[in-house]
Amino acid sequence: MTIIPDALIDDPPGPRLGEVLRPGDAGYDEARRVWNGAIDRRPAIIARCRTVDEVAAAVRIANSTGLEIAVRGGGHSIPGHSVCEGGMMIDLSPMQRVQVDTERRIARAEPGLVWGDYDAATQAHGLASPGGEISHTGVAGLTLGGGIGWLSRAYGLACDHLVGAELVLADGTIVDVDDESDPELMWGLRGGGGNFGIVTEFRFRLQRVPQLLAGMMAWPIARAPEVIGTFLDVAPSAPRELSPVVGLVVAPPAPFVPAELHFQPVVTVSLLWTGDSATPPAAFAAFQGLHPAIDTTGIHPYTEIQQWYDDGVPHGRRYHVRSEWLGELDDDVVGALIACAGAMPSPFDQILVRRVGGAIADVGADATAFRFRDAAYMLTVAAGWDDGPADPHVQWCRDSWSALHAWSCGGSYVNHLAADEGADRVREAYGAATWDRLVALKRRLDPANVLHLNQNVDPT
Repeated sequence: MTIIPDALIDDPPGPRLGEVLRPGDAGYDEARRVWNGAIDRRPAIIARCRTVDEVAAAVRIANSTGLEIAVRGGGHSIPGHSVCEGGMMIDLSPMQRVQVDTERRIARAEPGLVWGDYDAATQAHGLASPGGEISHTGVAGLTLGGGIGWLSRAYGLACDHLVGAELVLADGTIVDVDDESDPELMWGLRGGGGNFGIVTEFRFRLQRVPQLLAGMMAWPIARAPEVIGTFLDVAPSAPRELSPVVGLVVAPPAPFVPAELHFQPVVTVSLLWTGDSATPPAAFAAFQGLHPAIDTTGIHPYTEIQQWYDDGVPHGRRYHVRSEWLGELDDDVVGALIACAGAMPSPFDQILVRRVGGAIADVGADATAFRFRDAAYMLTVAAGWDDGPADPHVQWCRDSWSALHAWSCGGSYVNHLAADEGADRVREAYGAATWDRLVALKRRLDPANVLHLNQNVDPT
């Protein structure tokens, strides 16, 4: 582990680092923990930054000492890019300010925010911008990788609402950019991950989002063929205001779950409608006509909907995830999904198929670094376990992804790429033309690949 001279920390040639934690310091172990409990790394130093100047100072000190840099926003990186072994963890979690300009419908958000806090601030004014579907996911990482969530079919991706940013470049320079000052960097920030700088402020365009008609329905797994079949009938013609997701999970012992379904495999359908709640689409009736054992359909605040599935993916559990963009699905996928669910080794495993398209597809394929605008569905296979060896869980995740790969339309969602998938899968997630453009941008802004703990665009 690199030893950093105390003088460089205590009396730096420029702004100080903010709170500094080293191994053995009070709070160090808590600060180095991230969402995925499978990740256990010990940085040489954790710089808990409160301002952009402190972030810039941290980058310059890391560069001068040769320390590897990891950047933590919400700490939700599935492969654990938020923390490094023996390097410098630049912890942005103290930076959690959000300002809402209701007249211009613009929100300024710092990178330590999670979506629950951001949504609470914007929904106080009846506004929102597309985020994810778990409220403790970080705003920064999700946005920089694209940002799929409940509102995406109606309004687009999180990155589609990014209108400007302040960031610290790999050499410690602070810049402020928008589509006029540096359109190519803005293009890269919209889906290109954390390759081009450490964003210290996001500026988002906001949408008017009232309370919404939404619900989750569930049936015993024996009903999966007809439920998934109905999903495949409904999803292709769903209006963009409807966001449908089918899931294969194990029911928790929650108050809203009938006792006979506790710890039992179930098939679920989640629906969110951003249109007029007085005129819901036929999809709600189609699924309710299948007489679900659970039905939470009603008018809900968006902030509540964003927290529905938080308990299913708690901090500290161990995770391994694979995802894939899928084309249109045929009936053969039903049996494949059910077979994969039948092999789940853990009650915390999940298979989700989300209908995408809508406003996502309105944006041109080369308008942002996010590539898969014309995909029909997004597959997520998530293994979760609390203890014991990882091998059976990781293998189930890989095998399930392989079994469903026949319906792929060409690659993975960048934010879901696992650490073991390799550089080829990162390139595949962007495609050749986008990749070449990302490499050119990386060579301009970070030719030494200082910021490489991410879904990395290697400038070489």
